[in-house]
Amino acid sequence: MSRQRGFTLLETLVALAILAISMAAVMRSSGLVIRNTDELRLRLLADWVAQNRLALHAARGDWISMGTQNGEETQAGVRLLWREEISGTPNPAFRRIEVGVYAPEDDQYALRKLTGYLVEQRRN
Repeated sequence: MSRQRGFTLLETLVALAILAISMAAVMRSSGLVIRNTDELRLRLLADWVAQNRLALHAARGDWISMGTQNGEETQAGVRLLWREEISGTPNPAFRRIEVGVYAPEDDQYALRKLTGYLVEQRRN
């Protein structure tokens, strides 16, 4: 007498449950990777904005008065806010400039902060 071989209904349900749990874990991890990639892209764009602001001042030889300046810049289609805080240093020929770049949704959370120094150009 030959017995039929195969999976029982219970074995099939257990296998499907294991498959469903593993697929949910894969979906969750891929969602985290996508979110992390978006955050890294935004931080890279913010870094470019901060570097551009410092390079602009250096190229023009700016001597900005102390205080705060605000503005916005679009980088790769993304609108970012920047704030420059200019302060004095112990050497009167130098000024410290800190550029902070923020997302428009949250202007308190800095995506990137970069510090540089301005040098007063003596005119003869």
